Amino acid sequence: MTKDLTILGSTGSIGTQSLDVARKHGIRVRALTASTSVETMEEQVREFHPDKVALLDEAAAADLRVRIADTNTKVLSGIGGICECATDPNSDTVLNSIVGIAGLLPTMDAIEAGKTIALANKETLVTGGQLVTAAAKEHGVKILPVDSEHSAIFQCLEGAPPERRLKRILLTASGGPFFGRSRENLKDVTVEQALNHPNWSMGAKITIDSATMMNKGLEVIEACWLFGVSEDKIKVVVHRESIIHSAVQYDDNAVIAQLGLADMRIPIQYALTYPDRLPSPTKELDLAELGTLTFADPDMETFDCLAICREAIRRGGLYPTAANSANEQANYLFRQGRIKFLEIGELVGEAMEACENKEDFVLSDVLAADRMARDYVMQHVGA
Repeated sequence: MTKDLTILGSTGSIGTQSLDVARKHGIRVRALTASTSVETMEEQVREFHPDKVALLDEAAAADLRVRIADTNTKVLSGIGGICECATDPNSDTVLNSIVGIAGLLPTMDAIEAGKTIALANKETLVTGGQLVTAAAKEHGVKILPVDSEHSAIFQCLEGAPPERRLKRILLTASGGPFFGRSRENLKDVTVEQALNHPNWSMGAKITIDSATMMNKGLEVIEACWLFGVSEDKIKVVVHRESIIHSAVQYDDNAVIAQLGLADMRIPIQYALTYPDRLPSPTKELDLAELGTLTFADPDMETFDCLAICREAIRRGGLYPTAANSANEQANYLFRQGRIKFLEIGELVGEAMEACENKEDFVLSDVLAADRMARDYVMQHVGA
């Protein structure tokens, strides 16, 4: 079980729920990071008394220094400060809930420092999976999944035989707010409509990714790296109720599933208390109250981001990075009202095709592919 914790992205949805778990189980919080959320960070500092915190924004960090001058918490800034928190010598576990490829560098630094990684930042493995998994193996570091689906798969595989005998992974998807709609019906959807997720409370970027099903595509790529399987071993199943968080099917066709309410504190706690199971701050699941669970195949033509991600991991190399980074840029532009909903997938597909691929790459190649994909999107929306 985690004793001393660093949380990267502590003011976001996953970060604040992680602090709920830390509060319940008396886990010592050693370091916290965020982007710009000064007031929330001040509240967290005063409650949890971390040794150090970091804000990406320099002006926000300067403001925070003034606000908490009466405490013993050190305030750092920029990506350097975030990476310093990720390698804090007093932490044994780093929970990374930073959104986007920005989480890659701190993850790599934390691995090299020998920290257990509780990973909620799927883009770390989407963009740098080859590098991250090799580094984790070299340094003897565990990567424990925090995403509800990947935690479910991890839990279902706990009882697998040594040779595993895994036939396929069944990765569940809520389908987002637009399940069942045609492309024609999605032409003019608004940001507000796309942010209206039926089950989960998430940050804006991830909620839009759920609406396009890009989030599920990224999770397919993440699962390939986490569990060492090829893309064709992963079947996406739309499960609107978000009660079955994922399942695995073995060679004998037995299917083992993990169920729970749509509350991220369940997978967060499992990562932080692994391999123990302790009382949770979440409600108990009542199957009789639920009554019915439903399942469907995803519409990969309407929600083309899922198909693009599957193609990206099949091709390998830097294609997943290009798809992810183009999406980060297009997602942002949609939230700003500068492009239409369906243009997200169109731009992601075009940017991936424009990628200058390398099968063998280093971190600088990943960062170059990230810049290329973002530039492609901006150039092709007339920005």
